[in-house]
Amino acid sequence: MAPHAPLRATPPRSRWQRMAAPVATIGTIGALTVALHLRDPHSQGSWGFCPSAAMGFYCPGCGGLRAVNDLSNLQVVDAASSNLAFVVALPFILAGLAVWTVDRWRGHRRRVPMAVVSRVALTGLALVAVFTVLRNLSGSWLAP
Repeated sequence: MAPHAPLRATPPRSRWQRMAAPVATIGTIGALTVALHLRDPHSQGSWGFCPSAAMGFYCPGCGGLRAVNDLSNLQVVDAASSNLAFVVALPFILAGLAVWTVDRWRGHRRRVPMAVVSRVALTGLALVAVFTVLRNLSGSWLAP
């Protein structure tokens, strides 16, 4: 068996190269938030229709566009009424985005053990499944 070639260290990337993905992500999220602020998703058909809601089933994302619009208008209670899961998850999403951006700025590579990633992913999926079931119960206050 031939020995494997030694792994070559990748050349260091410049700060601007490292920051391209976070800047593009933040810019896209910002542009979409502005679009949702300017074109109110509370108006019937303003952003099309939701296939699952048309079938009488609320997916975990139903009400998410309205929640973003409400948050852009500083109406946190209304946003929670539209999609509580999104409002609860948002601080964690923003924290993860901030950590990623700062790490890229500093050139730091964070190593997260797969066991931690698996636990967080499975817990998140379980919470989304429970939320979906609860919001589809008859008369549920979690329905959008």
